[in-house]
Amino acid sequence: MAAARILPVRNPRTGVPDMEIEVADLAAVRAKAERLREGQKRWGAMPPEERVKVMGRWAQLIATKYRQAIIDADSHDTGYCEISRIAPDMMLGIIGGLCASAPAQLRGALREGVARANPDVRFTSILKPYGLVGIISPWNAPTMLSMLHAIPPLFAGCAVLLKPSEVTPRFTGPLFESVREVPELAAVFDCVFGDGETGQALVEVADYISFTGSVPNGRKVAAACGARMIPYDVELGGKDPLIVMAGADIDRAVSATIRGAISATGQVCFSIERIYVQDTIHDEFVAALVERAKKIELNHPDPMGGHIGPFTGPHQAAIVAAHLEDAVAKGAAIVEGGAPFQIEGGDYMRPTVLTGVTHQMKIMKEETFGPCMPVMKWHTIEEAIALANDTDYGLSAAVIGPDEETAIAVGEQIDAGKVSIQDTFLTFFGSEAKNDSFGYSGLPGLRGDLTRYVRKQALLINSGEPVCLTRQAVSAVDQAIG
Repeated sequence: MAAARILPVRNPRTGVPDMEIEVADLAAVRAKAERLREGQKRWGAMPPEERVKVMGRWAQLIATKYRQAIIDADSHDTGYCEISRIAPDMMLGIIGGLCASAPAQLRGALREGVARANPDVRFTSILKPYGLVGIISPWNAPTMLSMLHAIPPLFAGCAVLLKPSEVTPRFTGPLFESVREVPELAAVFDCVFGDGETGQALVEVADYISFTGSVPNGRKVAAACGARMIPYDVELGGKDPLIVMAGADIDRAVSATIRGAISATGQVCFSIERIYVQDTIHDEFVAALVERAKKIELNHPDPMGGHIGPFTGPHQAAIVAAHLEDAVAKGAAIVEGGAPFQIEGGDYMRPTVLTGVTHQMKIMKEETFGPCMPVMKWHTIEEAIALANDTDYGLSAAVIGPDEETAIAVGEQIDAGKVSIQDTFLTFFGSEAKNDSFGYSGLPGLRGDLTRYVRKQALLINSGEPVCLTRQAVSAVDQAIG
């Protein structure tokens, strides 16, 4: 019997591993999957209202007993990112919203009636939840992004097996302590640890896969799901533009830019990564942005102080450094901040403002995932829209104009799933919008829509003579659906 494969987990603040995880191979993943499938039989047969009660009990436990423990573990994972401190509240918001809407959503997917082509044939329908949904979650915002995808299928009646990133697995400790206090939920919700090998195994045993991560890995997941003919959703990042128009409130625009670009050290898929400013206000905007960037403080030595923490891993710091080097080599100027650097083993970076950037530079075309603010001027609004749409991505975007009406008119022309108007980073607040994405940002489906986690089965009942599809009957069917 082969020895278990062990992976070290690095502390982002010290650069030193302080945890180990055992990689789950196909046999281990399959064993957990079989246990969860057995539990799902009872879970899926429950009325939605009963599942709501169970999920409500879990939410109460999180709120009263496990909230701080989840915050602490997620903070350890991320180097004390500010998103860690709101992650349990985001979870509770998702659970609360679905407690209110899940039964109606599922009832609304049911159909019954009489066939228009033959009054002797009536139909009814039932919903059959997918037995096992596999979640492959990313290293950034680990609790929030894992639960964003894990909670809805539980409400739909599925079992869920989560594979967190091997970079940030600590949050699963207190999270699944809370799950184990709710026996009905523990029977259908569990996790496995590992890297790509474990993710591949999960794709092989699940009935539905939800993946959040890079474009190359997302393509692999999509191909593997396609080979098995199972449904999936993938969220694959962004290169989000911000357009700032003349007449905009400069102070407001700068505040929105800073928040949208540096929150969580820029390691958010809907961070602002490209800034297009009308030429008549470009210099004023850049000067104000530089002054505001100078005031940002690192959360070192106090992890609970400051505004910006370390990179979650050195791999991301290296990508950002390479993007800066490429931009400077091609003529850009760094007017504030600079390359990543180390403090006591952690990889940090000051908010960094660049000017003189072009679309020949990686920093304007590839996902950077760091606290960089490259600013490019434009003359006509048509030019600004063309620049914003010159991307392989289309997750979200932002427009700040002289007024809402003008900004909305521009936002409607941007190819992105969500467009923040007169602000940035509003994606957190728009889950009810149920938007899609464009380009390589993936195929996330309609978030919060439980019907994607169930198969809809029709039952057709004939109370008359056996149906014979004569030419007249076929014609009646054509008329009925035509």
